[in-house]
Amino acid sequence: MAMTVRLPAELDAQLEDIARARHVSKHAVIIEAAERFASSEAKTARVLSAVDEIADQYAETITRLEDA
Repeated sequence: MAMTVRLPAELDAQLEDIARARHVSKHAVIIEAAERFASSEAKTARVLSAVDEIADQYAETITRLEDA
């Protein structure tokens, strides 16, 4: 899917430096960054879901510990 991304000049320059150092295009750098971000967000969602499940499962115990 094609899209246009308007970047602040400083970020564009940083991406250009990274791309040049890696001998790849800025496009490749942005794709890698987006993939890392999406992966990180997915992991965060799984962790938060697990925390919610544990909190539900042990709600009574947690409440008793708070009152102790």
